[in-house]
Order: sequence, then structure tokens, then C-alpha cells
Amino acid sequence: MPTNNSTPPIHFHFLEPISFTQRTLVKEVIRDLFKKEKTKLEQLRYIFCSDEYLLQINKEHLNHNYYTDIITFDLSETPNATTGEIYISVDRVRDNAQNYEVSFKHELLRVIFHGALHLCGYKDKSGKEEQLMRNAEDKYLKYYMSKVK
Repeated sequence: MPTNNSTPPIHFHFLEPISFTQRTLVKEVIRDLFKKEKTKLEQLRYIFCSDEYLLQINKEHLNHNYYTDIITFDLSETPNATTGEIYISVDRVRDNAQNYEVSFKHELLRVIFHGALHLCGYKDKSGKEEQLMRNAEDKYLKYYMSKVK
């Protein structure tokens, strides 16, 4: 666990191989997202997996029998320091990128920020909540793009 003066660790684990460049910048933007959303980040782990792997997690932990692009677990032990685990289906991201006619990288970043926003308190169950989530995703996608050199 990091101390108050250290940078909160963000880890990327790949159960499915993908092309994912500029990881250091993505981590920087995620840390900035937590600061801008006034949520203290303790530790964050992203696991990039297959549809089947995430379906199993969805069944076992949420009692849902359907494919999804992301599942976010808040593993925080205290309310003032966020620890999370975010599972992302590479298969869903690839399909969604095609369906929305955006690049794989764009959709991957959107989902990465989506999971972080859940840990900052954003919901997406109602139409109003979903719109707030989309606006925040767009905000951080633009912020990321402004930092790409």
C-alpha cells in the first residue's frame, strides 16, 4: 500500500494480448481523474480478459448470465481510500468499437475511464445517470487526447 506521499499504483494485467500503447500516460490520466473527482486512490488493478472469462465472473459474483464489457469491484477497506479491481473484456471492447465506429484504442480508453468513474461514485442505471457517465467519459477522453504528444 502506498504512503501519503507516493504515487498510487495502477497495474495492467493482460490475460488476453492486446496492443496498448502509452500506458504511462493512461495511468497519469487515471490518477488525474481521481484527483479531479475528489476521490483518493489507494490502488487500482485492471485485468484485460476474454468474454468467457468475464462471463464467468458475471455469473459467479453478480448472478448475471450475459456478456458485458466491464465489471468494476470496489475493494476499499476504508471509505477515504479507494482500492479497485476492474475487469475488461477485450472481445466486447473490440465489438463495441466496430459497432460505434471508433478505434479499438478509443473504446478501450472509454471503458478504462468508465471503470474508474464507477469507483468515484458514478452510476449508470438510469438514463440521467448514464448521461452523466457519458459526459464524464468524454471529458476524460478529451483530457487524454490533449496530453498525447
